[in-house]
Amino acid sequence: MSDPLEQVLEVQDHDTAVDRHRHRRATLPARAELAAVEARLAELAAQRAGVGAERDVLGARQAELESQIAAAGARRAEIEKRMFAGQAAARDLQAMDEETRHLARHVSDLEDRELEVMEALEPLDEQLAANAVEAGELEEAAAGHRRALTEQEEVIEGEITAELAARERAAAEVPPALLERYEKLRAKLGGTGAARLVGDSCGGCHLVLPSMEVDRIRKAPPDTVITCDQCGRILVR
Repeated sequence: MSDPLEQVLEVQDHDTAVDRHRHRRATLPARAELAAVEARLAELAAQRAGVGAERDVLGARQAELESQIAAAGARRAEIEKRMFAGQAAARDLQAMDEETRHLARHVSDLEDRELEVMEALEPLDEQLAANAVEAGELEEAAAGHRRALTEQEEVIEGEITAELAARERAAAEVPPALLERYEKLRAKLGGTGAARLVGDSCGGCHLVLPSMEVDRIRKAPPDTVITCDQCGRILVR
């Protein structure tokens, strides 16, 4: 019949291996690399939103100016058509001539303002174009990191599954009361509920036990459940 305490230690070994695999899964380089890429993508999205909002304001202003230029141009063309028709009185022709001159100056002013808006739009468009190029490259990199992460996680999940199956087999050999005690200690003491006595030191807390305590432990019956008087873990001789 297998030694229950040795079986507890075997359960501990499997639990430690599972914890190690889970830590490795959580700290995969691809995960950190993906997080960095996604953080940069979030920065680019925020920049894109800010620049886009500024561009929308200028774009609306440009559209408004173009509308005013078109309206003024249409009005001027209409007046000139009437003038060239030769049906207006001399006094009306003078008034229409003055209005066409005014409209020409107004259109020129509007076109100058539109040019200013277009000049302000140019660097914004360049920023948005550069943003889109970088975002596209990062999206491609993120996809690669996700693929690598998925592949690596699948391998680790297989290792965890194997360890859990072996752990279950080992745990079946441990008396329920002893297993429950181990589980409580493991939960309380950072994942390690049982450790081997190595020389005069506890393999769990790595502290040296008093010589009298070590002597008492070694003289105790083999099936006695001993705990470290420093950390409280189950000690396996």
